[in-house]
Amino acid sequence: MVKYYGGCHCKAVTFEVEAPSDLIVFRCNCSLCHIKQNHHFIVPENCFTLLSGHDVLTEYRFNTRIAVHLFCKICGVQSFYRPRSNPNGYGVNVYSIDTTPAGTITYEDFDGQNWEIAKDSSDIEKYSKN
Repeated sequence: MVKYYGGCHCKAVTFEVEAPSDLIVFRCNCSLCHIKQNHHFIVPENCFTLLSGHDVLTEYRFNTRIAVHLFCKICGVQSFYRPRSNPNGYGVNVYSIDTTPAGTITYEDFDGQNWEIAKDSSDIEKYSKN
């Protein structure tokens, strides 16, 4: 496990996250992830620390309202969110981290257009467990 640091575009929101050096990054094709190109890795809640910007975060929820999409009010960037698949963890946008991972990035497609089937046939839930 290594520590990554990152944040939004204007750096009003910053965070640290502990994750493997070899990242599994999900590319979801649901209507929201697709349009914003939310390529993210998932970590348990206790591996994520918001360092600054709690007061400039705003949230957006749609459909089942389970996923909590958090955006910086200043620059509009979503650096992380609470995914519907892993509400006990965080999905961190790989492009919002400040450092290049020490290891590799492996991309895994997630069929968000058929969300329930994709979730039931994947092991995505394991990423937010300790």
